[in-house]
Amino acid sequence: MSAKPEHYDVIRKPIITEKSTMASENGAVVFEVSIDATKPQVKEAVEALFGVKVKAVNTTITKGKVKRFRGQIGRRNDVKKAYVTLAEGNSIDVSTGL
Repeated sequence: MSAKPEHYDVIRKPIITEKSTMASENGAVVFEVSIDATKPQVKEAVEALFGVKVKAVNTTITKGKVKRFRGQIGRRNDVKKAYVTLAEGNSIDVSTGL
């Protein structure tokens, strides 16, 4: 499967946090994905871009926080994360540049 331009629209960036590092020990990788991306789209994009076999995709939507900027109240965008569980023997190294 070759990478198509729309695959880069689905997957925004990898998320590297303490929680995602713990997930990677169980063969999962965490990506920030577009808010309207579906689980099958995420699966297809990850398999095409990284050449790995995906076992499962779990998604979560984090609501944007209300923050102040120069006294004005603003709201951050909602963020959708995808926890991608890889099949046995597959791995993605997200600590290096993509």
